[in-house]
Amino acid sequence: MDLTAVPFGTTDWSTVDPVVHPGVTGSALWRTRHFGTTRVRTVEYTPGYLADHWCTRGHVLLCLEGELHTELQDGRRFTLTAGMSYQVGNDMEAHRSSTSVGAKLFIVD
Repeated sequence: MDLTAVPFGTTDWSTVDPVVHPGVTGSALWRTRHFGTTRVRTVEYTPGYLADHWCTRGHVLLCLEGELHTELQDGRRFTLTAGMSYQVGNDMEAHRSSTSVGAKLFIVD
């Protein structure tokens, strides 16, 4: 993440058009802004969501609501609830997300 040459600004996330990304099951609703080379998103996973891919992109992810299950490709599993976060670097541990109850996230990558 490199936030150079990005002037001060605010974002009203309710005005950012959502894009639906289907999972193996359920879907993810992304509201995305780009600031230089940094992508910032709110993401809402529907109950029963399972990602359709292993992700290798680095993120800082904050769980705002619900419960998020993150599985690493090596088999480790982690559960985040509201107020918890994780961070992972680019091309480090491949990971994928799922949720049985739904989740709302804030992600910077």
